[in-house]
Amino acid sequence: MRGIAVVASSSCCRHPQHRPHQQRRPPPVAPGRLQLAVAVVAALCLLAAAPARCLAARSKKSYEAIFSFGDSLSDAGNLIADGVPKALTTARPPYGMTFFGRPTGRCSNGRLVVDFLAEHFGLPLPPASKAHGKDFSKGANFAITGATALEYSFFKQHGIDQRIWNTGSINTQIGWLQDMKPSLCKSESECKDYFGKSLFVVGEFGGNDYNAPLFSGVAFSEVKTYVPLVAKAIANGVEKLIELGAKDMVVPGVLPIGCFPLYLTLYNTSNKADYNARTGCLRRYNRLAFHHNRELKQQLDELQKKYPETKIMYGDYFKAAMQFVVSPGNFGFSSAMQACCGAGGEGNYNFNLKKKCGEDGASVCSNPSSYVSWDGIHMTEAAYRYVANGWLNGPYAEPPILK
Repeated sequence: MRGIAVVASSSCCRHPQHRPHQQRRPPPVAPGRLQLAVAVVAALCLLAAAPARCLAARSKKSYEAIFSFGDSLSDAGNLIADGVPKALTTARPPYGMTFFGRPTGRCSNGRLVVDFLAEHFGLPLPPASKAHGKDFSKGANFAITGATALEYSFFKQHGIDQRIWNTGSINTQIGWLQDMKPSLCKSESECKDYFGKSLFVVGEFGGNDYNAPLFSGVAFSEVKTYVPLVAKAIANGVEKLIELGAKDMVVPGVLPIGCFPLYLTLYNTSNKADYNARTGCLRRYNRLAFHHNRELKQQLDELQKKYPETKIMYGDYFKAAMQFVVSPGNFGFSSAMQACCGAGGEGNYNFNLKKKCGEDGASVCSNPSSYVSWDGIHMTEAAYRYVANGWLNGPYAEPPILK
């Protein structure tokens, strides 16, 4: 599974300034989401293997538009809007095979969480903000694969900027919204009213802020010191959007990276104590993700108290993913920790950095909907659908969007 952009040529990464289409060549990875009826449907969604019907349940709540920000968990094509980086395998088949029938720049086999949210509210899938000739009146997707919460200067200062290979920090993405703003509304009061009637999905951010140092060999103890800085950067971005008029915002945490086929392959160890006995996930990396999510929730709680007229919702990717791992069959999954698209069945996790999804030697499973992990780094459309429903109805959001 994934959820976090990785500094690998298969998917993801980072930012230098407001130069939206600049990419740096990705370096190699170092080894190693009412009424009673709606409530009933929501409960059934958690057990039934038919999530499409779950998302079809409509509520009276509506939004005029959806604006999305983030990294490869949300990118709808910004990274490839002006051309495809040569080494970017996520722009090659079989990406996009399940729904779109072609690669779209989404790091999955089909739709992402934000796409399912848009469908639920009867809105078009938010187009990539850098796409040409698109109508953004119903929303836009500013996410870009590889985005970070912290600025490029932070990574430069710490000597790990080589892992930050494209534009798109949270501040940069909010800048792109501000650039688009004159085409969306004509006055400050009109803009505040418009944004106040829209749903903002602010993230996921953070994954790449940790991938960069971890894959650069930075001591784990030092990487942990980044957590308050990353959480604060996300909170600062949320506050900027509130100042622009945003009222309803979902702010996701990071996924349990210790359960990713990528991490499980890179940091494979013979020491059983390094793994959680129940899940088989790497303890220290999940602890890092849990630490980030706890810090982020504290920051969001403070913002909610400061801006009581807003509704700030924490989107829990972590809880969803862990439930997939612990009880995959409850969600119709046969595999939670093997990649659907990967190294031809190689190893325990079907992941190999030299045979990544989209590369020569890689193969794709016959039924992606039975897998949680698409490419060892990102989740499948089926998994994202369950997350979206959990954000809408619970239990994967605090509070749920429809509450």
